[in-house]
Amino acid sequence: MSHHLDSPIARQDVRLDITDLYAFRGETGTVVIINVSHSLGNPPIPGFHHEGMYEFKFDTDHDAEEEITYRFVFDERASDGSQRFVLRRLDGDVASDPFAEGRVVAQGGTDTAVLGEDGIRVWAGEAGDPFWIEPTVLHAVGHAVQDGTKIELGDWVPAEATNFFAGHSVYAIVLEVPDAVFDSEIEPKRVGIWAVASLQTDAGGWRSINRIGLPMIHPLFTQFNEQLGDDLNAGRPSDDEERYGDLLRREVAGIVRAYGTSEDPEAYAAGVVARFLPNILPYTIGTAASFGFNGWNGRTLTDNAPDVMFSIAANTPVALGIGKESVTDKPSASFPYVPAVPAGR
Repeated sequence: MSHHLDSPIARQDVRLDITDLYAFRGETGTVVIINVSHSLGNPPIPGFHHEGMYEFKFDTDHDAEEEITYRFVFDERASDGSQRFVLRRLDGDVASDPFAEGRVVAQGGTDTAVLGEDGIRVWAGEAGDPFWIEPTVLHAVGHAVQDGTKIELGDWVPAEATNFFAGHSVYAIVLEVPDAVFDSEIEPKRVGIWAVASLQTDAGGWRSINRIGLPMIHPLFTQFNEQLGDDLNAGRPSDDEERYGDLLRREVAGIVRAYGTSEDPEAYAAGVVARFLPNILPYTIGTAASFGFNGWNGRTLTDNAPDVMFSIAANTPVALGIGKESVTDKPSASFPYVPAVPAGR
C-alpha cells in the first residue's frame, strides 16, 4: 500500500485516510491530487467527511514549514450523493493555523470542474485508484525492515503477482494552480508539498488524522508498528528528523546489513533517511514530474513508487512484478486527470 488504511486512527473513518499524494505538471499549472475514502475500507458513508478538512501544504523556502495552504471543507452528502465544498487559501504565518479564515478562492460541488480565483481549477469526486501493490511483496518488505532481515517471499514468483487494488475506487481532490502563484526570487521554483486530513474535535479543535508527503513511508516502517503510524500522521514535517530519524536509520541499516550491500550500513542508512525526512514531496514548478531511481521531482499518477522506495531502503533490487498495466482504468492526460471509476463500483 502507499498510505491505504495505514494506521488505526486512519482506519476508523476512511474518508480521512489519504491513500496517495501526487504532484505534476498539468495543462495550465501545477497539479496536486490526494485520494481518500478507498473502497477497500468499505466506508459506511462514501465521499468526504463533513466535519473534516483536507489541506495541501506548500513549503516555498525550504524550512519544512508551510508558507501556502489550500484548505478544503465539505458539506454533508446530499440525497443524490453530491457534496458542496469551499476552498480557502492561507498564506504566511496563518498557513499553519487551523482556525485561520484565509480567503475563499473557489466553491462548488463534487463531480464538476470549478474555476476559481487566480486561475485555479478544482475537481472533487469518485475516481479509480491509479495505485498498484502486490500484497505478498508488501508484507514481506514490512517484515524485513522491522526485523532486519532479507525479504523472504517463500514460494512466491513474479508470475503470480496481482494488483491488490485493481478495480477499486477512491474519492479524489484535484487542484491545479498556475505557476505564477508560486512567485519566488529563487529559480528554479523548488517547493516541498505534503497533505493533511484533519477532523474537528468535540472540544472545537482539530486533530490530524493523516499526513502524507513521500509515498511508501508507512508501508516501509509502520506495517507492524501501528503506534508509529498514528504518530507520523499526527506530526509535522519540521519535527520528523528529531522524532523518527534514529528509528528509521536503525531499520534501514538492519535490512542493508542483512543483504551485505554496503560496507557501512549505518552510513548508507543515514543517507537514505536524509532523503526520507522531513517527509515532504519535492517538486520544481513548471517541470516534468518523475518519482524514480534517478531522483524525486513530484510524482505522476503512473510512477512506480513501490519499486523505487523498497529498493532504495533495502539497497537491493525489489520488484513487485506488476506495473501501471495492472490498473483497471487509466489516468487521463486532461483535467481532472484521475482514472474513471471502474465498472461495477
